[in-house]
Amino acid sequence: MKSNENNLGKSRVKAYFYHTENIQYMYDGWSRGTFPGHLLYGATHLADYGVDIVQHKFREFGVRRLPMMLYVAFRVLTCSERFDVIYATHYKGLEIIILLRALHLFRKPIVIWHHQPVITPSKRWREWLGKLFYRGIDEMFFFSRKLVNDSMKSKKVKPERMHVGHWGPDNAFYDRIMDKFRGIAHEGFVSTGRERRDMPTLVKAFNATGQTLDIYLNKQNCGIDYEAMFREMEVEPNVKVHFTSGYKQDELSAVVFRSKCVCICCMETKYTVGLTTIVEALALGMPMICSRNPQIPIDIEKEGCGIFVDYYDLEGWKRAIDYMTAHPDEVRIMGERSKQLARERFNVEICAREAAEVLKQVVKGV
Repeated sequence: MKSNENNLGKSRVKAYFYHTENIQYMYDGWSRGTFPGHLLYGATHLADYGVDIVQHKFREFGVRRLPMMLYVAFRVLTCSERFDVIYATHYKGLEIIILLRALHLFRKPIVIWHHQPVITPSKRWREWLGKLFYRGIDEMFFFSRKLVNDSMKSKKVKPERMHVGHWGPDNAFYDRIMDKFRGIAHEGFVSTGRERRDMPTLVKAFNATGQTLDIYLNKQNCGIDYEAMFREMEVEPNVKVHFTSGYKQDELSAVVFRSKCVCICCMETKYTVGLTTIVEALALGMPMICSRNPQIPIDIEKEGCGIFVDYYDLEGWKRAIDYMTAHPDEVRIMGERSKQLARERFNVEICAREAAEVLKQVVKGV
């Protein structure tokens, strides 16, 4: 125990921070004020709560999973800096290290963010492998209580090892954007999400209402070819489609702030599709219309900052668009409630504090 006490010092620990995205690019953007820190899952603010970090050196592998796992294992096992714990935004790429931990061949605890519920596969060999795999993860963060409850059904993870993290925006980043454009007239609707978006329903709804909509998304994402999709769709002149190659994060956030309402129209999934866009809308004080995803931790209707619409519900989207258009005073109040949520309950500081508490506790318990 004496060595652990020395490592902790004045309750400080050092975490090896692993991300599936380009950490160095994101950190550089954050330090220059052009990239929001919450996409680094609180790592930008961990030092404020007693956790210093060692950055994983990112390398792009695309869909090549095995080379990625081998590279990550090499970087972790040969890291020259001392660290006490691994803090990861995803298990993808960390599989070898996690299995070594499960077999007691890697001694550092591992804390990850788990983006989907832990499931029970139909094949016995996969279930057996899954039980071994999850023994190599010491603690897990989930985005919502629903994800935790669904994961408990698998019986592979102990409830005390699962935590709901209040993942939320880097308010300082968005406050700078709001200050830059303060006093502007907010006009039109906007859609900026890219993952598993239900474009046919969204476009049909705006074709019917005639309200202005600007759509910003990648040409392709998660196996969906949006560019080909739009070639096959009827799109009225009030709907503008912008493919986002070359756009920077701060530029897209400014586009969102200049609109009057955020649209988050998603396909049905078992994870928190749409959450990143909701989080941005909160930080910018924007009202929103969103597909009713039960995995989302924020009930925008209960909180009074938006309207939920059932998956693929065209008439529901038309009604929501009409309501937002006809009630400007309520739209303004919804936006104020959004910002209040970002200030008080969902933000990067809260996320970092929660992560730091778990990281320090798991190191102390080793």
